[in-house]
Amino acid sequence: MKSFICFSLTLLTLTLPATADPLPSWNDGDNKKAIISFVERTTQADSPDYVVPAKRIATFDNDGCLWSEQPLYFQLIFIIDQIKMLAPQHPEWKTTEPFASILKGDSKKALAGGKESLMELAMATHTNFTTEEFDQSVRKWLTTARHPKTGRPYNQMVFQPMLELLAYLRANDFKTFIVTGGGIDFVRIFAEETYGIPPQQVIGSSLKTSYEIRNGKPTLVKLPELNFIDDKKGKPVGIHQHIGRRPIFAAGNSDGDFQMLEYTTSGKGARFGLLVHHDDAKREWAYDRDSHIGQLKRGLDQAKKRKWNIISMKKDWSKIYPAEKK
Repeated sequence: MKSFICFSLTLLTLTLPATADPLPSWNDGDNKKAIISFVERTTQADSPDYVVPAKRIATFDNDGCLWSEQPLYFQLIFIIDQIKMLAPQHPEWKTTEPFASILKGDSKKALAGGKESLMELAMATHTNFTTEEFDQSVRKWLTTARHPKTGRPYNQMVFQPMLELLAYLRANDFKTFIVTGGGIDFVRIFAEETYGIPPQQVIGSSLKTSYEIRNGKPTLVKLPELNFIDDKKGKPVGIHQHIGRRPIFAAGNSDGDFQMLEYTTSGKGARFGLLVHHDDAKREWAYDRDSHIGQLKRGLDQAKKRKWNIISMKKDWSKIYPAEKK
């Protein structure tokens, strides 16, 4: 009789459906538990922290949060590649900075001028094109360009654990948005295919655009004039202008995301703030306080006080990138 009971219990265990791990690339630990607990508490109708689906807004930075950002921001690498491609049409660039240094392969010298140099390069490669022409140039670059360290296409330099987190949130009726300091038109090209986030849910920095009739066809033309910078204090502003609701979940990786997390977690009810810490030099890169890109200082210092979760790439993630597409 005893053996029969044991056999019956074993059979029952085998036939019961196993609960699939919603975050399989996340190692078991406090951070994974915190994420799952937050989702469960905010989506179960009998929970005191329940949030109606319409208010389940989650925002994510892009550079360094959803994909890598070293050795330079990927949009900046795109700009450098475009300068080289367009150089034959601009012989004056050979003797004009910052273009001359780019053509000589000295990006450090080219960018020594700070924001002014960067904007000059961006204006030369992002403006006086129609939006369709710009889209085509980005798509072509994503198809052909490869990362100097991994050899991967740039849109395969995304973080598998974050892809799982996005999918997990959406499976629980969260609406996911990208809120990036990068160019809104640049990120919109690949966001839906790469992250499952449609263009209308991408918020980013932008240039002004004009409506024109060219060759009898209505079109939009990108102008050499700044419209909005979606970084630091600009992120909550962009969220308000584009979404109109304060998020309940925000993820970033640098001090450029500080105000977005601050704005998100200062609201009433259940809130979640997440910072990805790049501390895995072997599988990705290790940097934070003194980095020239993605500097994380203020966030590290205040995360505990603000109850934000610091995600260690080294400890919390069992893998970094998805399997490479052939």
